[in-house]
Amino acid sequence: MDNLKKIGLTALAGSLAAISANAAEMSVSGASVLTYTSEDTTENEGNSFGMKTNLAFTASGDVNGYTVSYYQASADQFAGMSSASLTIDMGDMGKIKFDQGSGSGLSNIDDKTPTAAEEVWDGLDVAATTSEGGLVGAGNSGAWNYVNTYGGWKLDASYLNDGGGTHGDGATSPGSAESSIDFAVTGALSDQMAVGFGYGKIGNNTANDLNEDDTEYTIFANYTFGMGTFGYQYSNIDEGTSGGVNQVANAWGLAVNVNDNLSVSYGEREVEYQNPGAVDVTEDIEGFAVAYTMGSIKIAGNINEAKNRQGTTDAKDEMTEIAVSFAF
Repeated sequence: MDNLKKIGLTALAGSLAAISANAAEMSVSGASVLTYTSEDTTENEGNSFGMKTNLAFTASGDVNGYTVSYYQASADQFAGMSSASLTIDMGDMGKIKFDQGSGSGLSNIDDKTPTAAEEVWDGLDVAATTSEGGLVGAGNSGAWNYVNTYGGWKLDASYLNDGGGTHGDGATSPGSAESSIDFAVTGALSDQMAVGFGYGKIGNNTANDLNEDDTEYTIFANYTFGMGTFGYQYSNIDEGTSGGVNQVANAWGLAVNVNDNLSVSYGEREVEYQNPGAVDVTEDIEGFAVAYTMGSIKIAGNINEAKNRQGTTDAKDEMTEIAVSFAF
């Protein structure tokens, strides 16, 4: 019996040695951001000053002939994880990634209109039970992601199981929605024209096999000329649930690099809420942004305003933000 124990321990030690870690390169980057935010006169904004600190950790190394990389971002506190991903690069066969919020699939092209800082809808009020109108994609918390390039065109496909969610190892949770699958294809028609399109079947109900997926798709084009870039994007969300409100979004933006340090932009976004049995309502959003960079310091500002906010007639909202970031 003692000999058998010794043989078993020896075999175990050998197997552990066989999977010992290989050397990997680790890098850390980050930024601290100071902000001043002003809401519209109907809101009690309180203290308008804020700050956040972002840290990003990236590790990459060779594992059995494949390049495996890990990414983790922490926002506001060192111990908290805001997003992460684990990627296996298989060369010509593409990349497989498990995504915990870093971005994948259709969500990566939900708004590709050019801007000098944040999007025209950034910082505007959103109802607690909804998300920003007209933005496509299932999200990417707990998603499987496949990325590859074919003849200069990038395929970014994503699968989100039972509504996804961020879990620790060995953990599960009840599905909050049906599973989702989507993809995005991006590329360039010329040196000046970048284009892309995407499609998805997005689960929007508790997993119950009722086939109530939303059908979502989008298409965009950005044209660069001289110092400027003009972009247009069309998106459509067809609700699968009975009585759901379909959404059609049209957006455009113009960004101009005034010089090597200064850029400005202006954009508009219309979202038509197609209410079943009621009058359709169109939300109108417009936004102006400016950014000035001095080495590792960036000063950026946004002024965004919305009418008929989220399909509610005569509802208005506006937001002004100034941000100063220090990269390190």
